[in-house]
Amino acid sequence: MNRQAAGWITHRWAKWVVLVVMLLFIGALGSFAGKLTSVQDNDVAAWLPDDAESTRVIKKAGAFYDEESVPAIVMLSSSERLGPQDLAAAQTVSREIAALEDVPIGQITPPIPSRDGQAIELVVPMTLDDDSWEKLPDWIDEIRDASESGIADTDLRVDIGGPAALSADQAESFAGIDGILLLSAVGVVVVMLLLTYRSPILWLIPLFCGLMSVFASQGLVYVLAKYGGLTVNGQSAGILSVLVLGAGIDYALLVVARYREELRRYEDRHEAMAHALHRAAPAIIASGGTVVIGLLCLLFAQMNSTAGLGPVGAAGIAVSLLIMLVLLPALLVIFGRWVFWPFIPHFGDPERTDRGFWSGVGRRIAKAPRVVWVVTTLVLVALSFGVVKLDATGLSNEEAFTSTPDSVIAEERIAEHFPAGAGDPVQVISTADGAPQVRSALASVEGVDPATVTPPRTKGDVSYIEATLSVPSDSSAAQDAIEDIRDAVGAVDGADALVGGTTALNLDVQQASAADNRLIIPIILAVVLLVLMILLRSVAAPLILLVTVVLSFAAALGISALVFRYVFDFAGADSSFPLFAFVFLVALGIDYNIFLMTRVREEALVHGTRRGALIGLAATGGVITSAGLVLAGTFSALATLPVVFLAELGFAVAIGVLLDTIIVRSVLVTALNLDIGKRIWWPSALGRTDGAQRAESSSASTA
Repeated sequence: MNRQAAGWITHRWAKWVVLVVMLLFIGALGSFAGKLTSVQDNDVAAWLPDDAESTRVIKKAGAFYDEESVPAIVMLSSSERLGPQDLAAAQTVSREIAALEDVPIGQITPPIPSRDGQAIELVVPMTLDDDSWEKLPDWIDEIRDASESGIADTDLRVDIGGPAALSADQAESFAGIDGILLLSAVGVVVVMLLLTYRSPILWLIPLFCGLMSVFASQGLVYVLAKYGGLTVNGQSAGILSVLVLGAGIDYALLVVARYREELRRYEDRHEAMAHALHRAAPAIIASGGTVVIGLLCLLFAQMNSTAGLGPVGAAGIAVSLLIMLVLLPALLVIFGRWVFWPFIPHFGDPERTDRGFWSGVGRRIAKAPRVVWVVTTLVLVALSFGVVKLDATGLSNEEAFTSTPDSVIAEERIAEHFPAGAGDPVQVISTADGAPQVRSALASVEGVDPATVTPPRTKGDVSYIEATLSVPSDSSAAQDAIEDIRDAVGAVDGADALVGGTTALNLDVQQASAADNRLIIPIILAVVLLVLMILLRSVAAPLILLVTVVLSFAAALGISALVFRYVFDFAGADSSFPLFAFVFLVALGIDYNIFLMTRVREEALVHGTRRGALIGLAATGGVITSAGLVLAGTFSALATLPVVFLAELGFAVAIGVLLDTIIVRSVLVTALNLDIGKRIWWPSALGRTDGAQRAESSSASTA
C-alpha cells in the first residue's frame, strides 16, 4: 500500500469518513448473513459434475420415479416370530404415518415381512425439496411417534433407517453449525488476544473487526449463491466462519504489531499508522492474495462441493482483507494510544528487536544454523512417515460420525433381517432392446440379491431396473459391487447401460475427490511458488520456502494420521481430506512465510541477510506465533462437531499451523536464512551485493 492511500485511511478527518463508509458496507452485506442457510445445497447428488455416471442416471431415471422422493425405512421387529396381530399393527402404523399432515409422505409400500419372520418393513417415500433439509429431523421424529403409536399394544420395536433418516441425522449434526463454530472460535480468539496484548481494551477492536468480517462475508456468499449460481453447503458455510475469523485476526495482529512499533518512532499516531500500513500492508495483501488464489484453484475440481468452497473461502478472505486494512486502522487511530493500556507504546521508547524471547532463539540458532536446519528437517521427515496410516478412501455412514446416530443403529438392525442394502437400491438405466440382457447380467453379479432384481420398466427407448445389494450399501464391499455391476452391464452390446443409486453416487464422489487431489495440489504449489517469486524477487528463496511448506504439510499429515488411528480411533478419512488439509495448510501456512520473509528482506536491504534474518525473527516471531495460535484455535473449533471429516480437518490444520509457526517458520526458515546468507535472494541484485555492502557502497560514494 503506498503512503498516500495509507495516509488517507488514517487522516485526521478522513478516518471518520472511512468509519462511516465501512460500517454502511458491512451493514449492507451483513443484512443477508442470516439467509445463508436458505441457499445451501446439501444434496450429495448436486456435489458431482453433470457427466458423472450416477448423475446421468438421476437425470434419465426421473421418468420412472419422483426425483425428489427419498425413502425412510420403518422396521417393526421382535425377538420372536411375528403373528397376525403384528401384521395388523404394521397396517395400523402405515395408516398412522400416511395420516401425518405436516410430513410430505408418498405412497407407502405394503408391509414386507422378513425371511426369518421376525420383522416387518415399510418403505415410506418422503418428497423433499430444497427447503426440506432443516425440517427432516422433525419429520423423522413425527414418523417415529406415529409408528410407536401404532404398536402401542404390542411388544414390537421401531427402527427408522434409510436415506431419509440418515439425512435427518446429518442435518441435525450440521444444525446451528455456524453459530456453534463461531461461538467456539470467538472464545479461543478472545483468550488468545488477551494473552497476546495483555490489555483489557485492545482485544475488543480486532475482535469486532473479525466478527464484522464474518457477517459481511456470509452476506456476500449468500448474494453469490442466490444470484451467481455458487454452490454452498453446510460444510463450506461452517468452514467459512472459521476461516474468515482466523485469517482476519492474523492480519489484525500484524497490523497492530507494526503500528505498535511505529508508535515508538512517530509522535503523531496518524503518521505512525500511515507508516505501519505502508510497511505491513504489502505482506498482508500478498498473504491474503495467495490464500484467495490458492482457494480459487479449487475451481478446477470435478466435485461441485469442492469447487464451490474455492469462491466461498476466497470471498471471505477478500472481505476480511478489506476490513482489516481499512476499518481496523481507522478504529485504532480514532481510539488513540490509550487502547494499549497498561503497556502503552510511547514516542522514543527503545526498539525491542535486540531482546526478548525470539531474539534469544535467533542468537542460539546463529551459533550452528546448519545443524539446526538439518536436525529439524530430519525430525519433520520422520514425523511425515505417519502418513502411511492415513486411510483416505472414504467412510461408511457409521464411520462418518463421531458418535452413533439412530439411523446407523437402525441400518445395522435392518441388515439383521433384510438384505443389507434394502431401501437403497442400485439403479440401472439401459436401452429398451438391451434391458433383458442387462437384467440377467445384473442378477449374476456377486453382491446383488438376485431375487430383488426388478423386471425392466420401459418408457420410449429407455428401460429402468432396480436391485438390492446383499452387503451394506455404504460399505467398501458395496462400492466394489458397483464397479463389478458397471463392468457386467457395460459389456452388454448396444445397451448403453448406466449404474446409479446412493452407493454408486458415493463411489463417484470418492473417485472424483481422488482425481481432484492429483490435479489441484500441483496447481496450488505452482501458484504459491509464482506468488513468492514475484513478492521476494527471487528464485532460490521461493523454492526453499515451498519445500518447507510441503515438509510441514507432510509432517502434520503424519502426526494427524497416527492420532486419528491410535488416539481418536477413527476408521479412516474421506478421500477429499488430503486436498482440504493441503489447501488450508499451504494457503494459510504461506502467510507466515510471507510475514517473516518480507520483513527479513526489508531488514536485509539495510543490515545484510544474516543480520536481517535475526531482526526479522525478533520482530515477527511473537506476532507469527500469536497468529498461529489464533488460527490453530479457531480451526480446532471444528472438532466440536459430531462429523469425523470436520473433526479431522480441524485437528490437522491446527497441528499443521502450530508446526508452521513454532518450528518451520521461526526455526527452520531462520536457520536456512542464516546458513545460505545472501545466496537465498538469487538471482536478484540483493543476492549479489547483500544489503550491508550496498549501504557501505552508498555511504562511500556520498563521502
